[in-house]
Amino acid sequence: MSYTMKVLEKVIKQNPNEPEFHQAVTETLTSLQPFVDANPEYEKAGILERLCEPERAIIFRVPWVDDSGKVQVNKGYRVQFNSAIGPYKGGLRFHPSVCLSIIKFLGFEQVLKNSLTGLPIGGGKGGSDFDPKGKSEREIMAFCQSFMTELYRHIGEDTDVPAGDIGVCDREIGFLYGQYKRIINAYTSVLTGKGLSYGGSFTRTEATGYGLVYLTSELLRQHGNSIENKTVVVSGSGNVAIFAAEKVKQLGGKVVALSDSNGFVYDSEGIDLCAVKEIKIKRRGRISEYVNYRKNAVYTEGRGIWNIKCDIALPCATQNELNGDDAKELVKNGCIAVCEGANMPSTSEAIKVFHQNKVLFVPGKAANAGGVAVSALEMSQNAMRTSWPFEKVDQKLKEIMINIYNNIANVAREVGQEDNFVVGANIAGFKKVADAMLRQGVV
Repeated sequence: MSYTMKVLEKVIKQNPNEPEFHQAVTETLTSLQPFVDANPEYEKAGILERLCEPERAIIFRVPWVDDSGKVQVNKGYRVQFNSAIGPYKGGLRFHPSVCLSIIKFLGFEQVLKNSLTGLPIGGGKGGSDFDPKGKSEREIMAFCQSFMTELYRHIGEDTDVPAGDIGVCDREIGFLYGQYKRIINAYTSVLTGKGLSYGGSFTRTEATGYGLVYLTSELLRQHGNSIENKTVVVSGSGNVAIFAAEKVKQLGGKVVALSDSNGFVYDSEGIDLCAVKEIKIKRRGRISEYVNYRKNAVYTEGRGIWNIKCDIALPCATQNELNGDDAKELVKNGCIAVCEGANMPSTSEAIKVFHQNKVLFVPGKAANAGGVAVSALEMSQNAMRTSWPFEKVDQKLKEIMINIYNNIANVAREVGQEDNFVVGANIAGFKKVADAMLRQGVV
């Protein structure tokens, strides 16, 4: 058995009941196997064993008081996965599905994603099983303050810089940052995704969605195509999905569907983003309300968004939302490209279908790196006590995403797997981190 497969077997055995983590590690190590086995220095230094084991995993209780005066208790997590190339960097997710397996899979993916940006940031992830939906502003503030009262001792601008993720937007970041500042009595850049009035960066809100489309556009351009006049389906309806749809429209494409956890909406004339922003950003409503704005739109409860005919699919909701059957339906309907705006939204079966049918597929660790890239740019601006205009940050974001595409495409070509961007992303991201680990000794 090869070194890579021995490590994979060991990781699965030592981390039972963590299916999402197993899936992420399996996908990465399987594609890394020929490269790692050809470079024995990685085995000698135990690089894979160290890469798959977080440097630190913190689990803590989060007690808070709801509006009825009852004490509630949630579980909090911060997994600091790898700091070989910089301070831990990765979002906080507040969602009922959050568990150690999900946080570890996200943190593991974040290591390679952050490496691909070319910026000096390591990988980490955190969150809680707390659900902000249906909670009052006071309850959310109470939870965030309690969460940060424990988390603050484990983070810092040169140690670990969290950001937002599912369930953690500008409101939650504000409450978290306010509590951190109160406790340490200092104004630092320890959180990113902050509001513009207190150290945030222009383009951060749009970054993941815009970055996804910048990479998709470059992918198509280098294959003799473009987004112009293409029909696009985007899952999700949070910031990533909304701003991906906005950039698609700016580039001449037409987004015809968006979704949330309850169902999806289809608008053959093209999604009205003003209506979606009113529903989802201003009022934090459900996508089903979209039909009140557009009479021709159709709302469907449950799954099925990937049955809609499209040229390009951008899964931007959550992990494992697009399975093998969905992939076959996309292929049947003529889809030419799938780029992931969420973290691991496509199952391994779906990815296999895309590769078998020569659908251009770019994994989330490359395609959705725009958010963390602009977070790192926010850190830079904070360190310099300055603020760059929207246009400057947006241009830097575009350059980073084009560089990511070229990097993963070149690596895939070098190893004889042209257009296999999963292999390209994994090797490109791994090599930078692994080489840094080799030079730093056994730590």
